[in-house]
Amino acid sequence: MKEFDYHVSEICDFLQTFTVLIVSVAGSIIAVFLFYKHKLKCPIEELELASRQVGRNNLDFHITYENEDEMGGLCKEFERMRGQLAENNQQLWKMLEEEKALRAAIAHDIRSPLSVLEGYQEMLSEYLPKKEINMEQALEMVNESKKQIERMDIFVETMRKMSSLDTRELVAEEITSKQVEIDVRAEMNVFRKKFGKLYELECSETEEKFSGDKEVILEVIENLLSNAFRYAKTKVEMEVFLTCSELQIRIKDDGVGFTIDKQKATELFYQQNVKDSLKHSGMGMYISRLYCEKHGGQLLIENEKQSGAVITAVFHRIA
Repeated sequence: MKEFDYHVSEICDFLQTFTVLIVSVAGSIIAVFLFYKHKLKCPIEELELASRQVGRNNLDFHITYENEDEMGGLCKEFERMRGQLAENNQQLWKMLEEEKALRAAIAHDIRSPLSVLEGYQEMLSEYLPKKEINMEQALEMVNESKKQIERMDIFVETMRKMSSLDTRELVAEEITSKQVEIDVRAEMNVFRKKFGKLYELECSETEEKFSGDKEVILEVIENLLSNAFRYAKTKVEMEVFLTCSELQIRIKDDGVGFTIDKQKATELFYQQNVKDSLKHSGMGMYISRLYCEKHGGQLLIENEKQSGAVITAVFHRIA
């Protein structure tokens, strides 16, 4: 056998033996390449880009890969995680802003009355022994000092409520529309006598029972009624809607309504009227919003078309 024929024979034997293996390996390589190009490359690039953005503390982006496969599911989970991180960052920022407002309020609401008290004390100590002020003037200073002490008492009580908000656990109990009507009417009668304004109460008649924390709900109602009666001109209207899954309290007054951004009305230490600062801490609406959210609901604020403010407290059923 010639040498050429020998080599050809060897090649043929090799191909006969390994052709299936070579074709299989080549096909596998091509299949893997095509699979990576069409199925993996795009989502991996999306995830790499998203990871770099998260590493730079930039959460203002979206993952656009939407194929209904395993990588699509992974991208959706990453997008959900990004959204949760963005929401957590917003809540953290809000907490920092509220903490900043709290520190400013402490500096103002404690130092201001203390400065006034110090001024009155110095005047009384200096002028009273010399009889340079009469008894009427001295009593006026004492009465003004008492107002400043009351202001600090209100602030301390407000801080006590603030400290208990996060740790307070909801206690579920059955609540009926009739029970709510009785409790609310008692509250409204107190405010009617205090402010000398009319009220109108309407409760839905139903046999359904709502499961919620009665004390929390009544505290929210008291805060909102106090705010409504304080700013109403002549009348406050209230509607109660109760089902087994939700409780809505809608309160309307005929005052001027909210004169600034309605969102600010539920912020920490918001006060519509600066003249109220001695008697009101500006936290009633804020605490009401937190309690509604803790109860799975929300606090909705709007202005009536004609006049006045409308506030709706929504509570969702708890176990």
